Amino acid sequence: MAIASSSAVLDVPSLVSQLMAVERQPIDKLNTKVSSYQTKISSFGTLSGLVSSFQTAVQGLTGALQAYGATASDAGVFSATASSTATAGTYSVSVAHLAQAQTLVATGQTSATTAITAAASTVTFNVGGTSTDVAIAAGATLEDIRTTINSANLGVTATIVNDGSGAPYRLALSSTNSGLSNAVSSITIKTGGDGSLNSLLAYNPSENAPASTTLTQVVAPLDASLTVNGIAITSASNTVTDAIQGVTLTLKNVTTTPAALTVARDTSAINKAVSSFVDTYNALTSQLRSRSAYGTSTTAAPALAGDGTVRQMLDQLRGIFTSPASGGTLSYLSQVGITTQADGSLKLDSSKLSSAMTSNFSDVTNLFTSATGFATRLDTWATSVVQTGGSIDLRTKSLNTSIKGYNDQITKLEVRMTALQKQYTTTYSNLNMLLANMNATSTYLTQQFSTKTSS
Repeated sequence: MAIASSSAVLDVPSLVSQLMAVERQPIDKLNTKVSSYQTKISSFGTLSGLVSSFQTAVQGLTGALQAYGATASDAGVFSATASSTATAGTYSVSVAHLAQAQTLVATGQTSATTAITAAASTVTFNVGGTSTDVAIAAGATLEDIRTTINSANLGVTATIVNDGSGAPYRLALSSTNSGLSNAVSSITIKTGGDGSLNSLLAYNPSENAPASTTLTQVVAPLDASLTVNGIAITSASNTVTDAIQGVTLTLKNVTTTPAALTVARDTSAINKAVSSFVDTYNALTSQLRSRSAYGTSTTAAPALAGDGTVRQMLDQLRGIFTSPASGGTLSYLSQVGITTQADGSLKLDSSKLSSAMTSNFSDVTNLFTSATGFATRLDTWATSVVQTGGSIDLRTKSLNTSIKGYNDQITKLEVRMTALQKQYTTTYSNLNMLLANMNATSTYLTQQFSTKTSS
């Protein structure tokens, strides 16, 4: 009878694979932990983004409470914006004329691409009280002259206009900025310069000599002229920033009758900012609650179930909302229409907020922006959460430290697994050879016994 049949020979690769699957269970458990911790870090990244969005909304609310709105009675005459330095009030504005930029035009040329200058020349432009020398090369065309002037950044813009005449190409120079102070006062060609260039560009009206001026002024420089509450004001620009403190006027047309400018708190912008504050708070707290909730028999637990840092964040927020602001007649957000619902979310009553701003704006501002105001404390809280060294950063670093520790363990175990797999393979390969030899011996002995029995 055979000691072992051929079927008894071991399948070494399969056997080693099964043994290694058992041996690798500690590594599998560590990899599962690493994966779960990486999921926690990702979840904290999402929460950090929500906290930052909430902080932006809080800061936007603070800015809106300090801002003013400016409204013109006739938007066709002027528009206006106001900053936090403005003062509420009504102003009477009259516009006599708008600021305009100077335009000078040269005599027409038959071609824009034919050389005008025979010799190199230096042209001195005096623009806005600043003199600049510009080199015009010999053989320069009208297009070359235009390009050279524009490249010099003189405060004028050169263009070529085709007027449709027999010599249609005319060089036009326009001041980059409007107003008398930005005008071209003179253009002179230095001694020895090209005569053709002098005939094209000379402009020196102060000398009152025809030969000194070949450019024609077609648009005169002009300052804007207006009155605010009867006070005369001039401006080189149609954007007037210093007539009324904290208010920028953009003039559009002259007036026949005075227009009114009203500067007041921008309650519409404040309502919008408060609404954004409520929405981003609800988005944040909803995620804090759902991500830290425990699982149930039918619902798997989220990655941050019961996480102490998330619970702490929620507790800190509740503490801020339940602690009153001081320094005014308003202490709680519910007094301005922001109430807490049963699920912990906020709800805004815009009409109640508007009523509070109308009747007591300074105390509404105090409720949010004073040292103990809700916006102030929430902004400080958000910074403590998302800054380097803040609660989310510290928790994330702790998780990364744990991941590194697990990965170090995995690395060491992998070295052991490699050695163990080699050992198993060698051991069972040797056993296989032994079994094969035993099988061969058994077969031989069986044959011998059979032969003697037959004899």
